[in-house]
Amino acid sequence: MRDHTKLRAFELADQLALAIYKLTMTMPPDERFGMTSQMRRAAVSVPSNIVEGCARDSQAEYLRYLYIAFGSAKELGYQLSLAERLHFLDSDAAQPVHDLCNETCRVLNGLIRSLS
Repeated sequence: MRDHTKLRAFELADQLALAIYKLTMTMPPDERFGMTSQMRRAAVSVPSNIVEGCARDSQAEYLRYLYIAFGSAKELGYQLSLAERLHFLDSDAAQPVHDLCNETCRVLNGLIRSLS
C-alpha cells in the first residue's frame, strides 16, 4: 500500500481543495447549489482519488484513480475560468488558485507519466 501523504501531488491537491472552499465562500449565495457546489465537488475529488488510488493493490488501479484525479483537476480549472467570466469571482483572488490548479495538474501528469 502506498502512502498518499508522501506525494507532492496529494499535498498540492489538498491545498487546492482548501483554497477552493475559501474562494467559493465569496461567490453569490444563489450559486450555492450550482457553480459553488460543482467546484467544491471537483476540488475534493482530486485529493480523494489520489488517496483511493494509493489504497489499491494494482498499479493499473492506482493509475486509473490518478487519471480520475487529473480529470477532476482539469474540470476545476475550467470551472474557475467560467466563474471568473461570469463575474462570480474576483480575478485577482482567483489567480493564485488558478496557479495552484495548474501546478497540481502538472505534478499529477508527471506522476502518471512516471508510472506509465
